[in-house]
Amino acid sequence: MRSKTFKIAHVPVGGDAPLLLIAGPCVIESRGLLIQVVEELMEVTSKLGIGLVFKSSFDKANRSSGSSFRGPGFNEGLGMLKEIKELYQVPVVTDVHEVWQVEPTAQVLDLIQIPAFLSRQTDLLLAAAQSGKPAQVKKGQFMAPEDMLLVAEKMASRPNFAGLILVERGTFFGYHNLVVDMRSLVTMANSGWPVVFDATHSVQLPSAGQGSSGGQREFIPALARAAVSVGVSGVFIETHPRPAEALCDGPNQWPLAELEPLLKDLVALDKLARQPKPKK
Repeated sequence: MRSKTFKIAHVPVGGDAPLLLIAGPCVIESRGLLIQVVEELMEVTSKLGIGLVFKSSFDKANRSSGSSFRGPGFNEGLGMLKEIKELYQVPVVTDVHEVWQVEPTAQVLDLIQIPAFLSRQTDLLLAAAQSGKPAQVKKGQFMAPEDMLLVAEKMASRPNFAGLILVERGTFFGYHNLVVDMRSLVTMANSGWPVVFDATHSVQLPSAGQGSSGGQREFIPALARAAVSVGVSGVFIETHPRPAEALCDGPNQWPLAELEPLLKDLVALDKLARQPKPKK
């Protein structure tokens, strides 16, 4: 799937750029956790020759239960992401939920993420597009893939628009379940922009726990391999050194110690997917 190419800080995405990894713990639990994860991610991606954008959330604003852990909040969380960016010279991304958050986060972030539940919020989309930073929008679990072409159209209309990633993260399949239609990756690529597959949220079981989401972590490798074989520009993987102890989305985070072998498989499949197709 061919797409436009642009840079997230110094990291290229799309076109002939190497496979991109967008990864980190679901939510900022502590400074120490961010450092542990980013150091491991940098080592692995450097070894494999792929790009890295570091992700973690300062606020998980769409929790099922009011008692769920949300994160350190806007100021503290954004400050920690800024520290990680400056200390390790790695691009960073996090979610924004309200229009007022876009301008201050754009002073820190290299990529602005619009969560799936907000993917039709026109004012938020336009604010992100106007920020001068590239954005990535997760396809709503309730949206058809062709709807994302309209999202791309909205955002590309802004004069400061700097580039866009469209993200597949599964579609509601009844209650408490998601399904991934690999055809959606091809449909979204018709926008001309890079498509990334969110391998960890695609195995989420929304609100299937008692006030929290469950997940089927064991299916992450299969879905990630399938998506890379189709030809996506990157993969989104939330990862944690101890998923069972994670304060958010533990059941669908991938163990940090098991990330390298999974990425080796994906890099090999990416090379195959990029090979010229034989002429008929």
